[in-house]
Amino acid sequence: MRMVTLTRETTRDILGDLLKRSPNNYGEYEAVVAGILERVKAEGDEALFAYTREFDRVEVTAETIRVTEEEIEEAYGLVDPSLVEVIRKALVNIRSYHEKQKQNSWFTSETDGTMLGQKVTPLNRVGVYVPGGKAVYPSSVLMNIVPAKVAGVSRIVMTTPPGKDGKVNPSTLVAAKEAGADEIYKVGGAQAVAALAYGTASVPKVDKIVGPGNIFVALAKKAVYGYVSIDSIAGPSEILVLADESANPRYVAADLLSQAEHDELASAILITTSRELAEKVDVEVQGFVEVLSRREIISKSLENFGYILIADNMEEAIEAANEIASEHMEIVTKNPFEVMMKIKNAGAIFIGEYSSEPLGDYFAGPNHVLPTNGTAKFFSPLSVDDFIKKSSIVYYSREALKKIHKDIEQFATSEQLTAHANSVAVRFEDEED
Repeated sequence: MRMVTLTRETTRDILGDLLKRSPNNYGEYEAVVAGILERVKAEGDEALFAYTREFDRVEVTAETIRVTEEEIEEAYGLVDPSLVEVIRKALVNIRSYHEKQKQNSWFTSETDGTMLGQKVTPLNRVGVYVPGGKAVYPSSVLMNIVPAKVAGVSRIVMTTPPGKDGKVNPSTLVAAKEAGADEIYKVGGAQAVAALAYGTASVPKVDKIVGPGNIFVALAKKAVYGYVSIDSIAGPSEILVLADESANPRYVAADLLSQAEHDELASAILITTSRELAEKVDVEVQGFVEVLSRREIISKSLENFGYILIADNMEEAIEAANEIASEHMEIVTKNPFEVMMKIKNAGAIFIGEYSSEPLGDYFAGPNHVLPTNGTAKFFSPLSVDDFIKKSSIVYYSREALKKIHKDIEQFATSEQLTAHANSVAVRFEDEED
């Protein structure tokens, strides 16, 4: 890994390097994605089936595109029962965490005849995109479906590309069934996003699309925003470890590589106040890379976006961590909770040497769908909030409005919106001033 002395300039350079990975920089593919979206919008199922034939080499029809209960039962027979139990244990933790995020409608009333409030309503129909092909992530199925179920979404529609045999990965189907997907369709890519956004004869239109995908899926979600809501435009995975001399270099190295193995654009950064730790971590990283199964991807990831930054002091290290605003942040210091209080920008924060990042990916309960590419400065993890909408409630009696109608009329008139003023004034036009 590249070892760099931390300065404001190096932080700025690294940020610029990381931002190159954003889907916003892949304009060369936008025309292709736009063509797919328009064709599905115009031709519906016909285009959907044609793209599945072209990209996935699978023939689907109106009769076979939806996963059947028999296929789900078959999947249970193909998945190790012990994995099913682990999925169920993880579900308990994920559901329990997200239930604490639920919001209720509220109302306040005053004796003068006013009532104000907020009505919380779950979205009616949500689409969950799940990657297929080489990527099999039943954990992402749980993380995207559970908060929607907790929020009270009445219909959850999942899409995922089929394998060459025309079937969906068994563990993906089991996770979807356990989490509560209402229907599952064998379609992926930008064409699946188009189907969810516009609707076809086979796939229903939804109100919001969530879930990870490749660059074509990310750009398709970006393009359909406005027709539907989306969760975010996710970039490659990231981890930042903030450590001092007390950290175990072997643990730190293992945690950095846990994200580097995702893909060649993943980012792994260590910021430390100890040069000795930095050198030991580098040695451990080299040792792990030699034996891990995805060493080619890891090596390319570290070559592209792997850094060890050496800071003069912890305050400087914290400042840089807040500027980078990583998706995952681990704090491995003598006083991790004190450091945590100074962290302003991070998708998820893992505290102490036994809170490694994969704990959050699979089991602890918080959502692993997190802001990337520095967007943790203004975005939050996927949550129950993403699957509800809020309506403001206003009630005024005649007596309450009478007390303040002149104020409203003056405000509206000052903006030259006389119809606004008249809308209030007309209710008192028969009364003398």
